[in-house]
Amino acid sequence: MLKWLWLSLAILILDQWSKIAIDSSMRLYESIAIIPGFNLTYVHNTGAAFSFLSEAGGWQRWFFAAMAFTISIVLSVWLYRLKKHETFLAVALALVLGGAIGNLIDRLAYGYVIDFLDVYYQSWHWPAFNVADMAISLGVFLMLLENFGVGVKTPETDKI
Repeated sequence: MLKWLWLSLAILILDQWSKIAIDSSMRLYESIAIIPGFNLTYVHNTGAAFSFLSEAGGWQRWFFAAMAFTISIVLSVWLYRLKKHETFLAVALALVLGGAIGNLIDRLAYGYVIDFLDVYYQSWHWPAFNVADMAISLGVFLMLLENFGVGVKTPETDKI
């Protein structure tokens, strides 16, 4: 099932391209209104999801980088071991893998993750995120659906 690595690579390229575009065209904390409820807002996230541990003093950079590296290895092995009929799970794992590597590159290169997608309602803002975060979230959602039987095939149903 390594044939799904093209999806990981596509996510990685889109993620890195979008971050480079934002970094080269916007100032830190600059915000551009796109449509009501959605801005491009350039921020650096030294923490994890929802800026968890962002004020921890610097050690979290290497902790989250090591976690992302380990998770990427585990996902790659898992993807390799999938059976041909486990396509739905392969797509989910490939999405998470591409996103994890995208954010890992940021942590290693800059010490933070570049976030820029800002969804809000009135004065309430969801924490800013990026393409890698979207891929990870979608992949995890697909994995949950797969656990509930959505998209699950058996070798027998492939023959029908």
